[in-house]
Amino acid sequence: MPSRTPGAARTGRPRSTAADAAILEATRDALVEQGWSKLSMGDIATRAGVAKTTLYRRWPSKNELVVDTVAALFDELEVPDSGTLAGDVEGVVLQFAALLDRPETRTALMAVVAESTRDEPLRDRIRSSIVDRQKRLVLQGRALAQQRGELPVEEDEQAASATADLIFDVVAGAVVHRTLVSAEPIDAAWARRLTTLLLGGLTATIQERSAS
Repeated sequence: MPSRTPGAARTGRPRSTAADAAILEATRDALVEQGWSKLSMGDIATRAGVAKTTLYRRWPSKNELVVDTVAALFDELEVPDSGTLAGDVEGVVLQFAALLDRPETRTALMAVVAESTRDEPLRDRIRSSIVDRQKRLVLQGRALAQQRGELPVEEDEQAASATADLIFDVVAGAVVHRTLVSAEPIDAAWARRLTTLLLGGLTATIQERSAS
């Protein structure tokens, strides 16, 4: 699912989901083979079997296209609903690590992050299309935990939102750093240690908030 939900809020002939999928797949392949610097819209159109005009109608620039390619990859992540909050967190961590281990994800993510350091609109697009959208995992996991009685329902919506943002930052930051910066493996034991640390801090935060 591209981050801009291609075809939404447009008039005229409906967009082809098959063409969208072909373009995103071609972009992933081209990134792995050529890297960001050599990536060209013309080559992607050829690989996808579409006209350049078709590609540019969907994505006006390479930046937008690559961000949406990364966003589509991250949309594969799911909360496993394992029966426990700890199990759900560990499951997402391991899925995330496996996704980052794939060459197309690693290459695309590192490319757009590097470009975003000197391109503020690109940074904003990454935030809205990838970061904000993937916070759904935290919200889904929290909702499941509340349904099971593992977490209380927080009445202060602003504080609850801030906590969700922090949880996302901790998990995403730890996994990205370990896999892409430290180049260390993530296995079940590491995921369990991270989850224990995270949930210990979350419990303490909720208890402190409830007592105040």
